Amino acid sequence: MTINIGNAPCSWGVEFAGDPRNPPWKQTLRECSEAGYEGIELGPVGYMPENPDELAEGLAEYRLKLIGGVVFQPFHDPERWRDVVDAAERTCKSLVAHGARHLVLIDSISPRRAPTAGRWAEAERMEIAEWQAFRNRIETIARMGAETFGLTVSIHAHAGGFIDFEPELECLLNEVDPAVLKICLDTGHHSYAGFDPVAFMRRHMDRMAYVHFKDIDPVVKRQVVANRTDFYEACGQRIFCNLGKGDVDFASVRQVLLDAGFDGWCTVEQDCDPTLDISPLDDARTNRDFLRSIGFV
Repeated sequence: MTINIGNAPCSWGVEFAGDPRNPPWKQTLRECSEAGYEGIELGPVGYMPENPDELAEGLAEYRLKLIGGVVFQPFHDPERWRDVVDAAERTCKSLVAHGARHLVLIDSISPRRAPTAGRWAEAERMEIAEWQAFRNRIETIARMGAETFGLTVSIHAHAGGFIDFEPELECLLNEVDPAVLKICLDTGHHSYAGFDPVAFMRRHMDRMAYVHFKDIDPVVKRQVVANRTDFYEACGQRIFCNLGKGDVDFASVRQVLLDAGFDGWCTVEQDCDPTLDISPLDDARTNRDFLRSIGFV
């Protein structure tokens, strides 16, 4: 059993490929390697080079493996379906070209759900027909990733989307073949939604293919939930703190992984606001040191 530790471009503030505030992709690779990580995610489609030779050269230069890629797209919006398919196909091709394994699907933030992030009792629910069409779109991309490209496809709950809270995540899991769709648990988003990530892991380790390590400041969480703060504004308030400084019990996370014989990647994702005067490299180092201190070598 081997647990490998990676990081992701969102820890450098990279949420959208065209954001002029993004650091150069090679800088992100270099700093990820300098901070002690073995691998990195692709980031939003279009951020890393889609020319396989160019990206392979960069990964080799900084001794990093490509872990996987995220399709962070509006699965909830049928008018944006072509965008979803385009992003998914391009991501799959890049992953296969570099021997990466993980395709992660995330329903992006919806204006209908953003105000109730962290508020399950108040969140708008889809009607049955809308939910079925939404689920089918997720399943279509999952089948493409798994059956056409041979990837391990996982669903990732995210604050402000229509797969945010534990009950709807479990509903989706019950309705889609586990051979097609696994789980990428994000510890921080699970806590943001008001649920216990460790308890969820204990119930669902048989379907857990991949883990995102994220911690969450409980004081900031209470404030942003009470104030109905926008997700990206919450990032600006540093809702996602350094690992070990928030309310996620990472020692228990590690023990659940060990007890289950988990063999694979766990990736640090400390979403941050690129306008803040912070050092992503320092945060990445701090997070890697913390993980070593609790036994993640």
